Amino acid sequence: MATNSSGKACPTSMHATSNGAWQSDNPLDFALPLFIVQTCIVLFVTRALAVPLNHLKQPRVIAEIVGGILLGPSALGRIASYKERIFPTKSFTLLETVADLGLLFFLFLVGLELDLSSLRKTGKQALSIAAAGITVPFVAGVGVSVVLHRTIAEGANFTPFLVFMGVAFSITAFPVLARILAERRLLTTDVGEIAMSAAAVNDVVAWVLLALAVALSASGKSPLIALYVLLSGIAFVIFVFIAIKPVMVWIAGQAVENEPINETYVAVTLAAVLVSGFATDAVGIHAIFGAFVFGLVIPKHGPFAAVLTEKIEDLVTILFLPLYFAVSGLKTNIGAISSGQAGGLLVLVIAVTCGGKVIGTFAAAYFNKMGWRKSITLGFLMNTKGLVELIVLNIGKDRKVLNDETFAIMVIMALFTTFITTPMVMWLYKPARNHVPYTRRTLQISPFKGSADSELRLLTCIHGTQNVRPIINLVEATRGLKRRPLHMYILHMLELSERPSSIMKVQKLRREGRPFWGNEPLSVINNIVVTFEAFGQLSKVAVRPMTTISRFDDMHEDICMSAEEKRITVIILPFYKNMNPISGLWEGHSSGLRHVTQKVLRHAPCSVGILVDRGIGMNSSSSSSVNQNVAVLFFGGSDDREALAFGYRMAEHPGVRLWVFRFLSAELPEKHAISITAPHQHLVSEQSGIDRFSLSSKRSAHVGWFEFIADNVDWAVESKLDEECLQLAKGNIEQTPNDKDSTEIIIEERTISDPLEAALAVGKMPDLSLVIVGRGRKPARLFSVLAGRQLEYPELGPIAGALTAAPFTEVRSSLLVLQQYDSMLHESHMPSKLSDMSVPKATIAPSTGASP
Repeated sequence: MATNSSGKACPTSMHATSNGAWQSDNPLDFALPLFIVQTCIVLFVTRALAVPLNHLKQPRVIAEIVGGILLGPSALGRIASYKERIFPTKSFTLLETVADLGLLFFLFLVGLELDLSSLRKTGKQALSIAAAGITVPFVAGVGVSVVLHRTIAEGANFTPFLVFMGVAFSITAFPVLARILAERRLLTTDVGEIAMSAAAVNDVVAWVLLALAVALSASGKSPLIALYVLLSGIAFVIFVFIAIKPVMVWIAGQAVENEPINETYVAVTLAAVLVSGFATDAVGIHAIFGAFVFGLVIPKHGPFAAVLTEKIEDLVTILFLPLYFAVSGLKTNIGAISSGQAGGLLVLVIAVTCGGKVIGTFAAAYFNKMGWRKSITLGFLMNTKGLVELIVLNIGKDRKVLNDETFAIMVIMALFTTFITTPMVMWLYKPARNHVPYTRRTLQISPFKGSADSELRLLTCIHGTQNVRPIINLVEATRGLKRRPLHMYILHMLELSERPSSIMKVQKLRREGRPFWGNEPLSVINNIVVTFEAFGQLSKVAVRPMTTISRFDDMHEDICMSAEEKRITVIILPFYKNMNPISGLWEGHSSGLRHVTQKVLRHAPCSVGILVDRGIGMNSSSSSSVNQNVAVLFFGGSDDREALAFGYRMAEHPGVRLWVFRFLSAELPEKHAISITAPHQHLVSEQSGIDRFSLSSKRSAHVGWFEFIADNVDWAVESKLDEECLQLAKGNIEQTPNDKDSTEIIIEERTISDPLEAALAVGKMPDLSLVIVGRGRKPARLFSVLAGRQLEYPELGPIAGALTAAPFTEVRSSLLVLQQYDSMLHESHMPSKLSDMSVPKATIAPSTGASP
């Protein structure tokens, strides 16, 4: 991009490094220190802008475009001292060279994302929509270019100007569109599938048209030069697909799953990217075209493409691309649009761009009987611009096809069209969801709301392979002996990021239509799928794997909507840390997963469980003998009743012995209500009649408080419900103490003064596999002693939080924390009073301090 074709004198060159400030050298007068300062400023500005724009559901490319404009002559560049010291003209050569190098590798990644084999499978519907989405705006762009050429671009070469404007009007930013579709959960809808297919076709055609535009803009005395450039470009493409592609297929075939790739192959591939760029630049087409074509011929299946992407994506997308946007911003002077004529042309360009793309796509989609709402939504999706648009504009400016005023108008057009895409799609299109009767939102159900033998539906969320074993073992123990219907939905949670590898995951999900497991090797993926399928067949449990790809900020919506659609009874979430059994320490802290858990706890349409796996915990249960000891800590309250109901379900399994520890207060009479004094936070409207007090958390910046529902709690009713829940286990005790076939449930009552010490005493018992405890939002009265204490894990509640924070040498059992669905805190009002009536018979052990 840094050319000297205009004949202007080159600025004075800069030395690379200084001798230091102590020797009176100003670091900003030298190339490397100045480049470091420029890079840091660009990163800070773009990342700072991304924060508020992220809340507006805007892709990061918007922040990078705006940041580049702010750093240029439109804003900060008006300050003379800033322009002379931070972005002097003599530094542009190095800045543009590094930015172009980053752009070269980014276009290589774009080529890796596009799967040409999928284009051959594109249906006629998507092809017709893509054709209309290219042709109509291209023709409209040519028409507008005539107006612009007669007004503000009279000096431009007419034919290249027409082609560049047509390409700029008709292009669709495939990477940006994929992220918008994934974030709005439209990827697997018919609109999303057609948009992705049409955008992929559009992307390939746009690069062909861009190559044509560059060839036509070639300067020279002979008009045949443009033809030579075009033919050389075609010859390069043919050579790459015929001679280079077989070599890359062989290299990709040498990559073995779950083993590091020979770095010689990586070095050869990266060198080939550079050589391809050099080749197309040498024939007169921009270097990025060669890198893009080379990326197309690398096989998309297998680990090679994924490993290449992982090795270079962070450096390219985080460091180099913002520099390219800064370079574009340094060329953009919005002040050039100062006259009324320029303002009118800006409105004309935006109107024709949006109108041509939206109307062309709408007409083709409506002709294919998609309906007007889907058709117009598709039109706005295909109108997405972004980095590809800026590439076209920058090449046009470097080739002297676009002047400063035209360039500024087109940059603002690209920014506006991309900005409105997400709001318009959110307003126009919301996929219809089938609303089904949803009656069982808790394990503890009312006998008046259906049979206790009704099916149990679990939604188990998994973030990685380390969650698979504990989830399977937990569900196996929950299956029970009575073979009551159990449906298990596996939801794999994948984060959607700005990285190209994230788009490759989106593409893989769309292409294969089945769950996958992040960057895990294919052999491991197959083993996991086979494991779940075998478990479902052997245990007669209906297992259905699913995948969600979204940002951590929005992932809870996918989980809650899936629970609503599948009529889930309990959502099981993994704890956001993993225990290392060797060191006994928690590892793998993920603040994103923690925020997902916290939001699911607040918005879930059913009960929620959090599984804290300590690496030993639950083992595979056998039906031949009792080999699992499960303890339920019962302090009272709705969450504890839900925990007890889960324990009853597990006790039906012949390989599980259930211990129920019922704790009573040593200080407060059972018949007296108490007043809990603590800092109040009115988090719900006053009319709701719900107040809460909180325990502060020193480590949770976003939650900060564990919420107790303390006011307006009828303790007499709560005590009655607790006794009814326990009585179901005590019911026929006298008839079954010596029955060998009866399920083993041992109930022990303990009088305590400190609930945390009592919970830790149980947790330290040997041979416990699992401890089930309620989260305790509606606390028992003895919880009043916990007011004011700090919690390390507020999402687990005070009891489970204390057990989780205990050293591994003391508490070795896994934990399951239950929070019961509360209809008062949700839109759907679903009363829940009594436990599941179909619970196993039990024996009671006296309070002698016996342990499992």
